[in-house]
Amino acid sequence: MPTLLRFAGLRVVIYPNDHRPAHVHVKGAGGEAVFLLNCPDGPPELRESYGFKLPDLRRIEDALTSELATLCVAWSEHHGDF
Repeated sequence: MPTLLRFAGLRVVIYPNDHRPAHVHVKGAGGEAVFLLNCPDGPPELRESYGFKLPDLRRIEDALTSELATLCVAWSEHHGDF
């Protein structure tokens, strides 16, 4: 699984054999969350989370929002259409 982004001890990944709609998995710090990217214009939207607190999820969402264009391109490169 390609790591697309690292921040605050977290990894943002896309699974190679994953499904649409475009989304990323955020892993680390004892938690995992899945965010729909809503490509190409966003905003990222939390689909599910295990182990993250609300302030952590807000920081993750902010980081994904700032990297949305890059994440959407990466999704497209691995899976085609959003």
